[in-house]
Amino acid sequence: MNIEKIKLRKIKSSDDKYFSIWWRDKTLIKLTSGDLKPITDAEVKKYFLAMLRSRKDYHFMIILDKQVIGHISLVKRKDKWHETQIVIGEKSCWNKGCGTKAIQMLLKKAKRFSISKIFLEVRPNNLRAIKSYKKCGFVKIEIKKYSKNKHLPEVLRMELEDKFVK
Repeated sequence: MNIEKIKLRKIKSSDDKYFSIWWRDKTLIKLTSGDLKPITDAEVKKYFLAMLRSRKDYHFMIILDKQVIGHISLVKRKDKWHETQIVIGEKSCWNKGCGTKAIQMLLKKAKRFSISKIFLEVRPNNLRAIKSYKKCGFVKIEIKKYSKNKHLPEVLRMELEDKFVK
């Protein structure tokens, strides 16, 4: 596996099949939303179409050797902030540096889009992801509490350090 062959491409309508699989994968869900309630085909379609139609957010598929292995995004939030999210859906690509490489590529795109204020939220116990985010220039800011979210009651907020923006 040569991670130098990783590419990012804009999502397209035929990518819905990947989200249909990933959003139902219990291992992935436990690392992300934590909501193991089954998602319907209609819900997958609704969420996917919202991503596809968004004009203020950036959504990319992560490609390795012509195979789709994940998804990465920059979602517009308030006060010029963008939140990044990443899922490596292809588990054979875990612990190989693919996520780190994809984040680095996304940050180069963000710079071209003049986006400098980037944050993410991650489960505090997702040490593999936190290690990758640190390599890419994110620093721990705070633990945020979501008392109304029984599936994800707290997250670690990390922000891109200024020296990685310039």
